[in-house]
Amino acid sequence: MGTPPTIADAMEQWLTEEGADGFNVMFPFLPEGLDAFVDTVIPELQRRGIFRQDYEGQTLRENLGLARPANRFFEARGV
Repeated sequence: MGTPPTIADAMEQWLTEEGADGFNVMFPFLPEGLDAFVDTVIPELQRRGIFRQDYEGQTLRENLGLARPANRFFEARGV
């Protein structure tokens, strides 16, 4: 609870001082609570450089840095 800058302050403090590596955010009502967070807090976090503005990869797997698993069906044919 608080203004977008105070929420961003608290999140930034946890990230820098406490070693948090992510947050689970819950809203008292949807979709308005989510919309308010995305429209006000996320831009503040992006301005501070602690929330990405773009994704590097094209897939969720690439963005999580996970290797692509081998395709067992492709390998079975010897192709």
